[in-house]
Formats: sequence, C-alpha cells, structure tokens
Amino acid sequence: MSTLARSTPRPGLLARTGGAVRGEWKRLTSVPVRELRAHGLRAIPLTVCTVLLTLGFWLAWRTEWGGDVVRVLGGVSAGIPLPLALLRTPISLFVPAPDLPVWGALIQVLILFGLAELDLGARWTLVIAYVSTLCGTLAARVMVGLGPDHFLGLDAHQGDIMDTGPSAAVVGLVVCIAMVRRAPILFVGVWALMIAEVAVKPNLAGREHIAAMTGVTACTGAYLAWQRRRGRA
Repeated sequence: MSTLARSTPRPGLLARTGGAVRGEWKRLTSVPVRELRAHGLRAIPLTVCTVLLTLGFWLAWRTEWGGDVVRVLGGVSAGIPLPLALLRTPISLFVPAPDLPVWGALIQVLILFGLAELDLGARWTLVIAYVSTLCGTLAARVMVGLGPDHFLGLDAHQGDIMDTGPSAAVVGLVVCIAMVRRAPILFVGVWALMIAEVAVKPNLAGREHIAAMTGVTACTGAYLAWQRRRGRA
C-alpha cells in the first residue's frame, strides 16, 4: 500500500497553479454572483451611483460652464492649498481625467466597485475608495515637494496637473478584496503590474497608484490583525 502511494504522481506545477487560480476565483465571485442573480442592480446601488456620477462629471467637462463647476467642486492638484485639496478630494474620486477615454474608467468602476460592494458592503467600499484616493492625493504633494533631485521626487510642473479620477480607488479596492478574501495570486499580480507600470512609465498617476495600494495594504492588514486578536480573545 505504501509503495503504491509513493508511486502515485504528484500534480504538476501547471495543475497546482490552475487549481489555486480556480480556488481564488471561486472565493472572489461566489458571493457577488449569488447576490446579482438574486437582486440584480439593486444589489449594487453605490456602484450604479458612482458610474452615473463619473459619467455626469465627464459630460460636464465637455461644456464651458460645466468644466468650471467640476473644477471648483472636485479639481485637485498637488499645487493647490492642502485644505482646499482635502475639501475637494471626496468629489475628485468621481471626476474622470478630461483627456482620457471615459469608458475605461466606467468599466473599471462597474466591475471593481461592484465586486467590492457585493463582497465588502457599500460602507466599506466607500471607505476604502476614499482612503485610496486620499493616499494618492497626499503622496503627490509629498513627491512634488521633494523635487526632481530626490529619488521619489517629481518636477514642480507636476503640481499643476489635474489629479482626479477613480483609478486610485480601483487599485485600492482590488488590494483590499485580495487581502480580505485571501487571494494571494491576485494580490501579488496587482502589485507586480503596478510596479511594472511605474518602472516603464514613471509618471504621477502610477506613483499615486502605488501610494494608494500601500495605504490600503497597511490599513487592511492592521484591521485583519485586530480582528484575529479579537477573535482569539
């Protein structure tokens, strides 16, 4: 019997990797799929509102008066005073960059905000999205303040670039979902992709994504550790 057990071939690396990916996919999608089947779009009201707000702000950018309103409400850049930036940051999350295609942002919001809302709940989705955006906003100011002579610094003209949109919130939500649902392949994959993006194209947006992911990783890790300690107690 023992000889037969020893002779049984182990699954190959490809098979083990495929099994791990399928396991993560099931953990990540089982609850959202069940909720969507049961309730449809009523299960993701926050996501629907976020998509509509993002589209509305993008349409407002296309008009002269709308652009001014959007800039006053949610126009954030590293060069404006910090109190004003903090005041505008919650709205800036829904303001897509005017020079980028809006459809990419809408698809990201629909998929990732929807997954997070179904997996984490609307309240935590909004909290993580705001924390991610805030981390990116504050990191941009620090990097511009350091200046181009520093390894992490940026040129002063970067402070004039409009720094808005849901992209930082999206990557932050992905990291949070991966940690909460114990999806290490997704976690490592997102980090590797964002680091590669910064290495290939070291711009302000890519660095802000790294800052957002770092902040969410730290906050989610601390929260999960606290939950474990409370459970043991």
